[in-house]
This record gives sequence, C-alpha cells and structure tokens, in this order.
Amino acid sequence: MKRISAIAISLLAASPAVAASGPFFSLRNTDFIVLIAFLVFIGILVYFKVPSIIGGLLDKRADGIRNDLDEARRLREEAQEIYANYERRQSEVKVQADEIIANARREAEAQAAKAKDDLKISIERRLKAAEDQIASAESDAVRAVRDRAVQTSVAVAAELLAGQVKSGQRSAGIDDAIEDVARRLN
Repeated sequence: MKRISAIAISLLAASPAVAASGPFFSLRNTDFIVLIAFLVFIGILVYFKVPSIIGGLLDKRADGIRNDLDEARRLREEAQEIYANYERRQSEVKVQADEIIANARREAEAQAAKAKDDLKISIERRLKAAEDQIASAESDAVRAVRDRAVQTSVAVAAELLAGQVKSGQRSAGIDDAIEDVARRLN
C-alpha cells in the first residue's frame, strides 16, 4: 500500500500538466497525448492480465529456484552422508590395517623365535655329534695306543725272555704265560 501511494505522489508531483504550457486537456498538447497513450498501454496490459502472467512467471521461477535450492540441499546432505561413510570406512580400513600389521608383527616374532629355537637345537645337535666324534676318535686313539703298547710290551718281553733263556731251554709255561698276557691286553 505504501508503495502505490509513493508512486502516485511521484506521478502527480512530476506530472506533465505542471511542465506543459497552455491548456493541458487539449489534443494539441503532446504531454496529454503521451499521458493518454500511457494509460491506454497500462489498460491493455491489465486487460490481457499481463501483470498476473508476469507474476505467475515470477512465481514459477521462484518455485523453480526453490526446487533447485531444495535439490541442492538434498544433494549436499547426500554428499555429506557419503563423506561420513567414506570417513567411517577409512577409519575401519585403518583399524583393519593396524590389526593386519600387528598380526604380521606377532607372526614374524613367533617365526623368529621358532627359527632361533631351531637354530639352537641344530647347534646343540651338531655340538653333540662333534663331541661324539671327538669321543670316538679319542677312544680309537686310546685303543690304538694301548694296542701298540701291548704289542711293544709283548715284543720287548719276548726279547727279554728270549735273551735270558736259551732257545732250547724254553719252557712251555713261559710261552703259555706270554700268550695269555697278549690275549688279555688285546
């Protein structure tokens, strides 16, 4: 209402009647003719309902803009939901990756401990085998030295006895004793 009264006041204040010289309501006055043409033009616009058509078009456009804004709002909400899902999945994948890394680390530590135990067992086995070989070689060496000592002792004893007793006077008891000593030492 204020708007219409402001327009009417501005039209009356700057009306062509104030600017024209001579009678205003004359067909010779161009200002009057322009005023009549303007009023006829406005009347035609009102007759053909142009203001309501323009209002309807503006309302349609406003509805279209409102629909576009609603669609944009809906798309934004979808995008935020998708983004939230993505962040959730990313955090889940990170947790899974951390679990996989922790499992791999545990398995690697277990494998390393097992390999260390296997190596320790293998070393112990090899040491035992080496000790057995050393013991066997030692017993073989002791046996060989003992056999050699026995052979040498028997040979020396035989020479001594042979030197003390002449070849024809040997008794059978001495020969039996030498053979008995030789058998016991071997």
